Amino acid sequence: MSGFVFVALALTLAVLAAVLWPLVKRNQALPAAWPAAGALLLLVVGGAAALYPTWSNWDWRQPAVAPDSPAAMVGRLARRLEKQPDDLQGWLLLGKSYAVIEQFPLSARAYQQADTLAKGQNAEALMGLGDALINAGRSDFGGRAGRAFEQALALDPNSVKALFYSAIAATERNEVAVAQERYARLLQGNPPPEVRRVIEEQIRALQGMATMAASAAPAPSATAAAAAPAAAAVTVPLRVTLSATVAAQAATGAPLFVLARVPGQRGPPLAAKRLD
Repeated sequence: MSGFVFVALALTLAVLAAVLWPLVKRNQALPAAWPAAGALLLLVVGGAAALYPTWSNWDWRQPAVAPDSPAAMVGRLARRLEKQPDDLQGWLLLGKSYAVIEQFPLSARAYQQADTLAKGQNAEALMGLGDALINAGRSDFGGRAGRAFEQALALDPNSVKALFYSAIAATERNEVAVAQERYARLLQGNPPPEVRRVIEEQIRALQGMATMAASAAPAPSATAAAAAPAAAAVTVPLRVTLSATVAAQAATGAPLFVLARVPGQRGPPLAAKRLD
């Protein structure tokens, strides 16, 4: 805050000099010129100093930040990364530190920088990014945060956090079977009893959703059943191109997910295929 006060005072003096110098230069012969200039200087500077603490939203009574406080340590780390922007582990630590002090927008920014440095190949950066986006209210499991958890799971299939959050994301997308499979894998890891109860509740809820969907679906007719084998053999020729910007950022062998949807229709895709 002392730096801000110094800059504000310097700018005020610079503006006053620009205003007062022509006045004094034009009226050098007048004995009242210098006193008038001095009075104006005191009025502007004194008025600003008196009114700013009253009108500003800064809490002037708050105690100074201790050098060993979490906020101070996070600030030092952020300043160090400004000079060392290629430190991947530093950005991961900064993202985690911002999350601890509940500065989630800044946490998301730090994890995004880590993900950029890792070229999308660091599961910790992706999981931290998804978590921070949700806590900051900038995304939900059906949006960018959900995609980040899916990418993290592809990189680390045994990650408990990625499995859990991607199962929630699959539920948001109405991909019941995918969510059930992921929750089942979580149970295989022998979680604590309280966590097991939560997972089992989610599985029961998904089973209920599957039962309701099955009962609501119309029974296939004989004609449709006969046509099913022919429909399964249908192929779609596809040509995928990337813009120059995306291609420059994509790592060799990066996964590309191609989804087929009915235009304007929400819900699970009609088909999906992973390409390298």
